[in-house]
This record gives sequence, C-alpha cells and structure tokens, in this order.
Amino acid sequence: MSVPAEWETFYVIIGSSAAALTGLQFVVIALSADLKIGASAEMETFATPTIVHFCAVLLIAAILSVPRQTAASLATCLTVEGFAGTLYTTIVAFRIRRQMRYVPVLEDQIWHVVLPLLAYATLFVSGVSAYWHEVGALYVIAAAALLLLLIGIHNAWDGAVYISMQKRDQ
Repeated sequence: MSVPAEWETFYVIIGSSAAALTGLQFVVIALSADLKIGASAEMETFATPTIVHFCAVLLIAAILSVPRQTAASLATCLTVEGFAGTLYTTIVAFRIRRQMRYVPVLEDQIWHVVLPLLAYATLFVSGVSAYWHEVGALYVIAAAALLLLLIGIHNAWDGAVYISMQKRDQ
C-alpha cells in the first residue's frame, strides 16, 4: 500500500509543525527553569504530555511517509502508537489527580485527558481498520493527528501563559 500523493503535503505540514513546536516547547521550559513555579510532578503532568503529543504527530507523519508501506505494516504501526498513547494518557490522568500544588479545573481534564484519549483511541481504531479500509482510515488518521497537534498547541499556550503569569507575580 502506498499513501496517495495528495496526502504527502498534509503530513509534511503537520510533521514539520510538530517538530518545530517541540523545539519551541523546549525553549519555553529552558527559559522558565530559573522560576520556582512547579515541581517535577507538575512538569510530568502538564509539560511532558505536550511534548509527547507533538512527537506522536511527528511519528504519524513519519509512519505515513515510509516508502513501500504495506497495509499490514501501516495498521501495525498506527495501532501500536494508538495503544501506547492511550496508555500514556491514562497515566497522565492518574498524575493529574496525584499532584498537589496545582488544582486542575474542568478545562485541564478536557485538554489533558479527554481529548488526548479520544485522539489516541481514534488512532488505535483507525490503525486496526487501515488493514481493510486504508482510504477511509487515512481521513480518520489525519483527523487524529490534527487533533493531537491542536491539543499540543493549546496546552503549550496554556503552560506559557501560566509561566508568564507566575513570573509577573514574583
């Protein structure tokens, strides 16, 4: 199975965006290192998943860009990534409940747990179905990748605003 050429530009754009945003997230964390705004529990809970979502999008783009990808290899790769992302998001959900310094609000639950679970579960299901219905699965995979990219952008922005507000208050 070969991913149709019309998808190539889409995956180049979202893969490049995810890579660039991952780099920017590293810069934000490095610039805020001198602030005493959060412990490692907050970083594991809120900052690290953002990087994971960006890297997941980059991985989706890479998987779909591999030459001579078969339907079976595509289905396997996407199913494994979807399962791993679902498992990781479940761990994040437990971390959100465990960490004590910041009390999460409903918006945090939606953007850090509900939407990522939806995206990774969708990726898992579309990975399974890609073996039999690759054309239809490509649309669903694209939607999941775009959702993960938007989640990462939202969460990175939310984190940057939080950091800037803490810096201003010090």
